[in-house]
Amino acid sequence: MTAQDDLHAPDRRAFLRRTGLTVAASAILPLLESSPSAASTAADDDPDQLFKQGRFAAAERGYRRLLRRDPRDAHAWAQAGYIALLSNRFADTEKRLSKALALRPGDAASTQRLAESYVRQDQFARAVPLLKSTERPRDKTLAELYSHISGTPWQIHGPQSTHVPFVTLDPVPAVEAVLNGGEPEKFWLDTYATLDLSKEAAEKAGLRAVTSMSGGVANNQPITIWLGVLNSFKIGNIEIRNIPVQWSDAKRPPLPDGTPAAGAFGTTIFYHFLTTMNYAGRALTLRRKTKAAPRTHAAGRLPLWLAGDHYPCTLGSLGDYGPRMVTVDTGGIGKGLDTTVEIAERVGMTVDYDHPIEHAGNKLYPITAERISLGRAVRRDIRGHAVEKVFPGFPGPGQSVPFGFDLIANFTHEFFKPYAITFDYTDMHLSITRG
Repeated sequence: MTAQDDLHAPDRRAFLRRTGLTVAASAILPLLESSPSAASTAADDDPDQLFKQGRFAAAERGYRRLLRRDPRDAHAWAQAGYIALLSNRFADTEKRLSKALALRPGDAASTQRLAESYVRQDQFARAVPLLKSTERPRDKTLAELYSHISGTPWQIHGPQSTHVPFVTLDPVPAVEAVLNGGEPEKFWLDTYATLDLSKEAAEKAGLRAVTSMSGGVANNQPITIWLGVLNSFKIGNIEIRNIPVQWSDAKRPPLPDGTPAAGAFGTTIFYHFLTTMNYAGRALTLRRKTKAAPRTHAAGRLPLWLAGDHYPCTLGSLGDYGPRMVTVDTGGIGKGLDTTVEIAERVGMTVDYDHPIEHAGNKLYPITAERISLGRAVRRDIRGHAVEKVFPGFPGPGQSVPFGFDLIANFTHEFFKPYAITFDYTDMHLSITRG
């Protein structure tokens, strides 16, 4: 987060993406056809095109068909493994990516994805040699971090669930949590975040950096990200021990009372639990992932995919355009939607070219969406921004890099206010219900 008031401003987004434990380059790719049914027969037969469109089940069937014809098709094994990773099907991920690497040794993308599969299962020792072998600077840094985590990581102690009230709903939700047994401090809740602290909070908690990396630029200043191991992070009555953490001296927006937040946390915490952000009820609920934990209700369920290490994706619609792949972000102030100018105009939104927000040679334009939806959750007259071109490092709408599939939008803070949203990273469903 930056000193700007808008947590979803370019500086803030660059910070969270570039300082997260997965960072990637970006490019703007062409917009999709207006509906899946408009895809050509040739595209329906091409699993790469199906994957690009976010039609993962059909793409997976296509890759399986290719592998029946040629079991030595390394690309098909790699893509089938990637689809399994997006759905947290770890056994399939490891089998398929291992096949791909046996056929094409040194494939950095498959190597990193196989490592990510182990990281998501908290098997850091298995991820370290893979990350070292990619020769990517970021992977090398993460390998160094994970190699310093001894014993069992992500130890969860306490009751089966905890229910923590929001200390504020706006500018985005925040809750109190405790670092290393200290006093309660306030943290933003952001599904685009890992566990990220301010430098002051890290120093107060006695954290020691084991490695560092460049975090890009925020407020026109280069950022250094320090990484270390946190002994204890307590949310409500649940304590998590021995976990990776990062911090920087990047400036962040203050809380409504003018005091600084200690940091932000999101998906890397959330996917260790059955997590509900109840906007309407103003509370965060974490439930342990056990057989007894309630699953999401079928009536309100949407598919959930996890891209990178902390970018939740599902299917959403802009008016009658969709459902298509979107990201789910809870960290955007004063708006509920991000998309591109191209997509906004294609779906009939009015782009306010008279009031641009300029940053680093890019422009954001105000938009108002007449109707947008995630499944049965429908909001009308939602304000947002249309970006003229995608920011470097931003896995945003209108592009396939870094994830390989197209996104039409990002749904964010204002959209969720009437609802409770539950992230189930075991069954890989997202549910949105009236709070």
